[in-house]
Amino acid sequence: MAVAKEEQKAAPDKQKQDGKKKQEPEEELSDEDLELKKNIELMVERVKDSDAAIVKAALDAITKEIHTTTSSMTAVPKPLKFLRPHLETLISTFEAMLAGPNRQTLADVLSLLTSTVAGKEGEREGLRFKLQGNTSDLETWGHEYMRHLAGEIAEEYKDRHEKEQPVDDLLHLVAQIVPYHMTHNAEPEAVDLLLEVDQLDKLEQHVDDKNYARTCLYLVSCCTYLPEPEDTQVLQLAHRVYMAQKKYHDALRVALRLNEPATIEATFAACSDVLERRQLGYLLARHGAWGAINLEEGPAAVEDEAEREALREIISNSKLSEHFLALARDLDVVEPKVPEDVYKSHLTDGRQPAGAALDSARQNLASTFVNAFVNAGYGQDKLVTVSTEGNDTVHWIFKNKDHGKTSATASLGLISLWDVEGGLPLIDKYLYSNDNAVVAGALLATGLVNCGVQNENDPAFALISDYVSNADAGIRSGAILGLGLAYAGTQREEVQELLVPLVLDSDQTMEVAGLAALALGLVFSSSCKEDVVEALLTALMSRGETELSGVWAKFLVLGLGLLFLGKQEVVEPTLEIAKTLAECVSKYAQVVLDGCAYAGSGNVLKVQELLALCGEHIETEEAAAWKAVHQGPAVLGIALIAMAEPLGAQMATRMLEHLLSYGEPPVRRCVPLALALLHVSDPAQQVVDALSRLSHDADTEAAQNAVLALGIVGAGTNNARLAGILRGLASYYYKEPSLLFLVRAAQGLAHMGKGLIGLSPIHTDKQLLSGVALSGLLAVLTACQDLKATIGAKHHYLLYCLATAMTPRMLLTVDNEGQLLSVPVRVGQAVDVVAQAGRPKTITGFQTHTTPVLMSAGERAELGSEKYLPLTPILEGTVILKTNPDYVELAE
Repeated sequence: MAVAKEEQKAAPDKQKQDGKKKQEPEEELSDEDLELKKNIELMVERVKDSDAAIVKAALDAITKEIHTTTSSMTAVPKPLKFLRPHLETLISTFEAMLAGPNRQTLADVLSLLTSTVAGKEGEREGLRFKLQGNTSDLETWGHEYMRHLAGEIAEEYKDRHEKEQPVDDLLHLVAQIVPYHMTHNAEPEAVDLLLEVDQLDKLEQHVDDKNYARTCLYLVSCCTYLPEPEDTQVLQLAHRVYMAQKKYHDALRVALRLNEPATIEATFAACSDVLERRQLGYLLARHGAWGAINLEEGPAAVEDEAEREALREIISNSKLSEHFLALARDLDVVEPKVPEDVYKSHLTDGRQPAGAALDSARQNLASTFVNAFVNAGYGQDKLVTVSTEGNDTVHWIFKNKDHGKTSATASLGLISLWDVEGGLPLIDKYLYSNDNAVVAGALLATGLVNCGVQNENDPAFALISDYVSNADAGIRSGAILGLGLAYAGTQREEVQELLVPLVLDSDQTMEVAGLAALALGLVFSSSCKEDVVEALLTALMSRGETELSGVWAKFLVLGLGLLFLGKQEVVEPTLEIAKTLAECVSKYAQVVLDGCAYAGSGNVLKVQELLALCGEHIETEEAAAWKAVHQGPAVLGIALIAMAEPLGAQMATRMLEHLLSYGEPPVRRCVPLALALLHVSDPAQQVVDALSRLSHDADTEAAQNAVLALGIVGAGTNNARLAGILRGLASYYYKEPSLLFLVRAAQGLAHMGKGLIGLSPIHTDKQLLSGVALSGLLAVLTACQDLKATIGAKHHYLLYCLATAMTPRMLLTVDNEGQLLSVPVRVGQAVDVVAQAGRPKTITGFQTHTTPVLMSAGERAELGSEKYLPLTPILEGTVILKTNPDYVELAE
């Protein structure tokens, strides 16, 4: 009873409190707001009137209130706030109203009102009412309303499209929303809407000189998130817009991304400005598109002979060595380094063997690679370019055993990289040696010197071609790989004529056939050349199971994959043929072809397919090890597809960590290689830590791959933390020659070019993926899948395939005569400004330097002075500057 009385006492108090709560909002309203609220309630009553004139007056008053109201960005306008409680009343009035102008006006008001109220999912009330109202006055209702309506249109279009219902009324609304967005700094929303309703081709007519930059930036950046064929359509549209605006550098960048030779040539041909053409030449040279432009005939032909020569010099990279050495002189790092400068043995623990150092063949071989990578491109070192004539010491090359001499002689090519005139005289004498291993190395060195540079005299072919059919297998291998490196990306027919017979000849060893296939893949990268594809498929069909289960069959498959690099669905017919190959190679070939074809595309569906393969649990015996052989390239394929897109690369890195925890041994062994591919020359702390852990793994193969992956991740960065980790590994593995050799190679890579040369195939502000550079990286990573039989055995010279990816990490500015020009530039971390409002800053945390300067992964540069204008919007590599005619120097 007492409890009941208490509750009775409490009840009136509770009612009083509830009453207060209900009154509170009214108490907060100002006199002006109360007046507005009463007016709106009165108008709602009048809307229900039977007299059409009264209804019209009421609706006009409501509309006027909504149009004239002002509110903050975060609050609902007050007239709408006061109309909300009457929504059901207005809807029932609307349903009962006869057709006419009043009903249309009320429909407009209801459309706006329902857009501010959270309705049930899939209802799309705002659009339903709008389609019954006036469909030609969208602009008057404001930006937020149009955004909301655009979202509902996209959903409705999808539903109707699936049910094959007409969509003309929706497209009528779209035709009003898009121009509004395009003229009100909402270009990304216009693009999104047109993509949703399959009307992207309508965008072009609304693009002008004021909004093209934001529009195209958004189009290009959303390309990686779209399915086929929309991804290509978006790029083609961006290309047409850039061409219409005469922004040829931007257009060429998109053309290179489209990977269509005809589009590339047409873009280059459309540019008539002499200096701008030269700047386009530098972009083509950096991308490795040497064969894309014919300056002699066709649309891009140049009549002026002097100008043609100047362009050929730029596109063929002839000045690269000169520019690189200018950077080295500016940074004062010209003095040659010896391997000990890299090893820094005095800093490691005392676990090294004590006593005088013996000339172990394995140690010398490691020092050869370290010396080659560290002094790459400088033309001089203290081991192989030093003459021993007149003194008793044995030349460094002959301090190596058999196959070691091949790599030692080939290192001359890397040291003289890009300098054809200066490098060939150093190599020439070794071509006439009595030692076949030295001759093989000299042929490989000749190819390396010409790698990335096209000399007008074409010495590489003249020197190497005769040795391709040599009786000695070592010389033949050196000549084949030398040709592949010298003409990587050039699509030279003569190379095809020499190498295709070697692939088809079943009397040749699998090693020769595999190397010939790799060389053809390098030379015809991304070309889909039919004759070569046919030859490689024939070779795979004609070989026996024993040969196809070996290491070199993987290079046959890789050569085939490189021909389709980045070509997406073009690979489908070849994939179908791959399914008919011998069981031991069929699955492997399918995975490699898929990975290569979708390289850099960010295709989520392909990544999911490859993840499914990685998750398979395959019971294998020693004799049937080929059953799981496709899992390695599946792991690499994930990295390959995701590498060119930052968000995808982050997601892929996370996936790889899961694969480490749950994957089978063949999967785990390839995870370090995949991490290296995602972070080439970009030693992010998380990745270095993961690889450092893996380098101590109980599985020797996983540890070996992790060690070499550390070198690729830190390539050319001189990263102090990474160098410390590698020194620790050298001390840890001092009793294991094979692992110590890889640690040394990784140390050489980390200090590549004394910190001035990187390996990253992604360039031009992370917008382009160079197929030529990627091909060389993939060759090394494929070799790493069988390290014991390739780099760990006699084929360590495959490491030199990295030469295709080696480029200076520099920003160099030149005047219109091509002479070096020192100007101040700001270098800082790049900021993603896609779809950001206004004119946001593109770099943060910058420092001001004077060119030439070094650029690290994730950095972007801006000119620090208005005295000059760059001929490219992206400051990377070699940039031509012209004097700004509007610049006025201020008196001090």
